[in-house]
Parts: sequence; C-alpha cells; structure tokens
Amino acid sequence: MPSFPSLDGSRRWPRIVAIAFGALFLVYFVYLVLGLPDLTDLENVNPAQATRIYSVDNKIIHELFTHNRIWVTLDRVPDHVVQAVIATEDRAFYDHWGINLKSFPRAVLANLRSLSFSQGFSTITMQVARNLFIRKIGFDRSISRKLREMITAIQIERTYSKREILEMYLNVSYFGRGSYGIQSAARKYFSKEVRDLSLEEGAYLVGLLKGPAYYHPRKYYDRAVQRRNVVMNNMVVCDWLSEARYDTLKVLPLETATYEEEGGIAPYFTEYVRQQLNDLQNELGVNVYEDGLNVYTTLDYRYQALLDTTIAREMPAIQARARTSLQPWKEENAVSDSVFEEKSVVQIAAVVLDQHTGQIRAMVGGRDFETSKFNRAVQAKRQPGSTFKPFLYAAAIDNGYKPSDKLLNQPIVITNPDGTRWTPENFDRTFGGLTTLRTGLKKSLNLIASRLILEIGPQVVVDYARQMGLSTPLRPYPSLAMGSSSVIPLEMVSAFGVFANDGVLVEPVSILRIEDRYGNVLWQSRPRRTEALNRSTAYIVNHMLQDAINNGTGGSARWRYNFYAPAGGKTGTTNDYTDAWFIGFTPLMTTGVWVGFDDQHLKLGSQGTGAGTALPFWGNFMHTLYDSLDLPHTPFQQPADVIQVRICDESGEIATNFCPTTTEEIFKLDAQPVETCHLHPGANSGQGRRRPAF
Repeated sequence: MPSFPSLDGSRRWPRIVAIAFGALFLVYFVYLVLGLPDLTDLENVNPAQATRIYSVDNKIIHELFTHNRIWVTLDRVPDHVVQAVIATEDRAFYDHWGINLKSFPRAVLANLRSLSFSQGFSTITMQVARNLFIRKIGFDRSISRKLREMITAIQIERTYSKREILEMYLNVSYFGRGSYGIQSAARKYFSKEVRDLSLEEGAYLVGLLKGPAYYHPRKYYDRAVQRRNVVMNNMVVCDWLSEARYDTLKVLPLETATYEEEGGIAPYFTEYVRQQLNDLQNELGVNVYEDGLNVYTTLDYRYQALLDTTIAREMPAIQARARTSLQPWKEENAVSDSVFEEKSVVQIAAVVLDQHTGQIRAMVGGRDFETSKFNRAVQAKRQPGSTFKPFLYAAAIDNGYKPSDKLLNQPIVITNPDGTRWTPENFDRTFGGLTTLRTGLKKSLNLIASRLILEIGPQVVVDYARQMGLSTPLRPYPSLAMGSSSVIPLEMVSAFGVFANDGVLVEPVSILRIEDRYGNVLWQSRPRRTEALNRSTAYIVNHMLQDAINNGTGGSARWRYNFYAPAGGKTGTTNDYTDAWFIGFTPLMTTGVWVGFDDQHLKLGSQGTGAGTALPFWGNFMHTLYDSLDLPHTPFQQPADVIQVRICDESGEIATNFCPTTTEEIFKLDAQPVETCHLHPGANSGQGRRRPAF
C-alpha cells in the first residue's frame, strides 16, 4: 500500500489560506456579477422619458414624468456643449474603452491615503452606466459599486459607438430642478431648446453636473458663475475656445429664466388631462410618466393666457367687495383674521368651449392651483340659479309654446311634492300683468318661469336637461325653474353650446390624440355627437338669449364691456347670493363663468349677482379675445323652417297698420300666426320673412 508524504504545518497553511481566498474571491465575483445589468438591458437602453402635453397651437403646456427627461439626438446638441462635456468630464473619452487607466492608479492612491472616495476617476461611459443602471449597480459609495460600474462601462463601450454613448450621457444625466437630460435642463434654466443655447449657457449647464444644488443659480450665484467659467476655461485648455473669447464671456452675468410656477399655464386643465391619461394607460399599455408620450390637447394657449389675465385684472375688486360684505359675519361669529382670510377667498371656475367640436379651449378651476387642486370647473356641484331657465324654455318651445305666448307675471303659491310651500318672487320683488315668454327669459322673471314649469311639468324639464348633457341629480320640483338643483360648470357650458350648435350636443373633449415617442398614434378622440334639441327649437331659444344680452339682464356685456359680436347668454344668481353665473355663446364658442365661495354658507353680498360678479369676467374676456385675435363677427344662421313675422304686441297675431305697438318675432313654420290682428283690423303690414332679427 503506497504511502504519501505528510505535510508539515509550514506547507499546509499557505495552501489552506490560498483556497480560502480563492473561495472568497469566487463568492465575491458571483456577488459582483449578480449586481450587473443583463446584457439585454445594455443592448436595449430605454430610459424613462417625460410625457409632453401640447396645446392645440403646439406649445408645451406641461410635462408628466418620473424623471423629467426629453430625449434629443446628438445632432440637435450644439458642438460647444459636447466640447464642454468632454473638456470637463473626460478629456480622454475618445482614447479609452470605458475606463481611463491613466487616471485610475492616481485616484486609487489618493483615496487610500484619505480613506475616502474624494478623488473620482469616472469616465463619461462609467457615468452613463451609473445613471442608467443605478438600481441594479447600487447607490452606495463602495468598491463593489465602483467595480460593477467599471465592468458595465466596458460592456457599454463594446455595444455602442462613442457618439451613441455621448448622446446617452447628455440625455440621462441629472441637471437639477427635476431636469434629466440637456433638453429638459435648457428649458428649465433658460426657457430654450438645447439647439439655441449660447456657449456660456451650455457651459453653465455642463458645470451643473458636478453638483446641481451646490451651483444653484439663485442661491449661490457667485459659485455658479465661477463654475461656468471653469468649464469655459477647460475648453480653452482643449483648444476649443480662444483666450480672447473666454475673456469676453467670463465677465457676462449668468441670466437664467424666471422660475415657472409649479403646474405652468392652465394647471387645472393639465391635471384634468392627466387624470384622463391615467384612465387610458392600461387600455393603451403605456406608462404615462415614463414612456415619453406626446399628448396633443384642445387647449388654445392664447385663449388661456387671455382668460388668466382677465381674472387677474377683475378679481381684486370683486374680492375686496366680497370681504367687505363678510365683515358682519366675521364679527358675529368671532372668526380669527387667519381663518377669515382663508374662508373669504372668492373662487372662480371658467370654461371656454368650441361647441361645434366639443374642444375645450381654456379652463380655470380656481384661484390658485398650489393652494387648492380642487377643480371647480369639473368637480364642483353648485346651484345654477337662473342660468337653468333656458332648459325650461327649450322644453316649452319644443312642446308647442311660442316666444310670444303670455303668462301672468303675478305672485303664486306652489305646493312642492314633499308638501312644502314655495312662494317665488321676481329678483326685484316687482310683478305685472300678462308677459311674453321672450320677456320672461330676457328679464329673468321668476314668476313667469314658475308658472311655465307648472304648465309643462318639472319632470319634462329634467328630461330635456338630461338630453342636453346634465348628469347631476335634478329634483323634479317647480323650484327647478330657478336652478334649485346643483350642476357642474363644464356640463352647463356644454349644454348652452347646444343652443349655438343647431341643437347638437358634442361631448366635451380635452385630448385630441396621443402619440408614442416615435410619433405613432396610439389613441385619437372621437367626440360623441347627439341631437339634443330640434334645430328650430335650438335657434329660437338662441334668439331669445341674444335678446337677454342685447336688451336684458346681460346687457352690460354691450354697454359696459363693449362686446358687440353676435352673442346670447344668461345670468344666474342664487337666492342667498352664494353663487353667481354667466354663460354666453357666440357662433364660435361658448364660455361660462361661476363665482362663489367654497363654503356654501358664505354669501357674496347684495352685489354678488350674475350680472355684477360673473358677467364682468365674461364680458372683459370676450371683448379682449375678439379684439386681440381679430375674430369675425359672424351672425347665427337661421334655419329654413324658422320664419320672422311682425306681430301685434297685444293680440300676438299678424300686425296691421292700426296696431299701436308691434314686434318682429320668430316662429316655427308650422306654428306661425295665420290670422291678422282681430283687435286692430286693417291692412296687413306683417309678412313672413326668413331672416335674422339681429
């Protein structure tokens, strides 16, 4: 039996130690490998990109992101930006294969001496590896993370060209203020596209890569300028910038763009769009916050800017007046100044809608999006007051009533279905005799409306309001004639659009189409159109509402706010002055305004009427919009089955030469007067004509 030589201790322990170290190295190597990104990840780099929301005139109005990144190809980046990056971050970029071996030993020795990571040696490629795969590689400042970074950088160099690596670097690096990538940074800091950056602006952005917070342009201006100049000096060292030009540029001030308010323009609208995108993303199989979608909306930047400007101009006077009216309430309830300040903020909702397409052109959902994100234009439910009356009159006209029909403008006592008694009054507490429906609507007479809804039936009015797009619960009580049930502003504006759109209801639309980052259309809007009213009925109510602006409760739109385009509209005021409305339309658009307090127990005061509080916003906005954009004063088109006839004011029949007072009135062809005035017989002076009265 063979024998083996025994090993003494001096020979056995080195081998055991070597085996142990080998095993530890193997374990550590496996640990490193498990922390590396997959090769498929390296070959298919697809970093999260911001979704951009555009206005209808192709302006970016908002971005949605996990990381605010807008990818740009390298050919859209100025050469001076690329030069600044290489000169500052990695001058040997074109000479190494992911790791700069010349700087590596020096950095290692420096870090060992200081027992820290104070000396960096990251190449551009290593930074790309860290930025793209940080979750896989790790966040900690350890040797393991650095080794993974180096291995990944080598793999990236094997997979991509130098130009592709530079493009990735410029698009994935963090520049501060929520901006990932050079394009987002250019917009955030200078309100420019990256291609338009000047040399000194590009140098500042490159300088930010060392520490965005440390070189904040507002907090640490001197540091920021010094860092910008260091980057430009690096370009001088690399012969990409002359000494003379550097001397000129380094004394220039650093002028960054004014920081935008969070939410940008139309924050209530863009939040409304965001919620719809959230609802669509499962259907489309996308991530709204990371897939770099392009969302094209209906909002017109010009309309929104003018609406915001109008509100800013008109609100201070209305706010001051409302706070004055609330002083007795404050004293009576011993409300502190801070609570009073908060509760007495007058809120506003406004919507501008193209009634032909349903496209929302502008939207305001409150005074301050940062203070309150509650969108009163689409989420609030408020009593509409007399702005509800056109639905009552539409139901009447559609069921055989004529604008010239008369009801008694006298007090009435009504018993509601629940047994309660209701005694409506006109706003000014007056009453009179027989009054036409046209006058009842024009002057917003509650007594006429209350008698009319009793004749038609409240449920019929509810049905008409439903088919015109109102979705909130509507109690079929006689008081519905004065808007006793709550409604949503956006739905009210859309419903009024029916009168200006030949009886057709077009569902409100905020998104036109959604494209992926490559321009492929993923989704396109298909607005629903339904015939809510007979065309002739819609035109007759439209005509009556034109009278309300020309000669009725909305008259200040003409004589005070100088808006003279063809238009119809209606004021609305609740009994206790908690809600003020004005909704009006032209052949081009329908615009509605609601004003009130969030606390529905608070009152706007005796001047808080639709005409005195909501109409100023509407009138000023419409006047400014039409004048600024030179919009045409297009008339409404009268249908062929509507005829205009001169009638006697007393009899309502075709006027004769002997009738003391007459009026031009419109009728459906099958409901026009056929008899001449029996009260004032004589030669017939009224002939049917198919032409507009206004």
